[in-house]
Amino acid sequence: MASGSAIRGSRVGAGPMGEAERGEAAPRFRLSYWCERGHETKPSFADDGTVTPPTEWDCPRCGLPAGLDKDNPPAAPKNEPYKTHLAYVKERRSEVDGAAILQEALKKLRGED
Repeated sequence: MASGSAIRGSRVGAGPMGEAERGEAAPRFRLSYWCERGHETKPSFADDGTVTPPTEWDCPRCGLPAGLDKDNPPAAPKNEPYKTHLAYVKERRSEVDGAAILQEALKKLRGED
């Protein structure tokens, strides 16, 4: 038994879509960006004078920053290890300060105010 749909097998917006129906594409230019691992990325930018291309672009293959100079790509960002609260406190206080604060806190706990 046949279905009553005359547009079976089609979808909304299907059909030949050429330049005549969509209009002309905006003028574009492409730049090559190179990452530290030698991957090349070529994004396109509008060529209407309003866009200033960035000096760095993220490499879609490895995620490292990529630059416009193939022979001198940007270095990978330095990953700093996770710091605990105690590590931050030790950056702000010396061992002598820490010992003095500890003694003061112990006196308060013992009731020796």
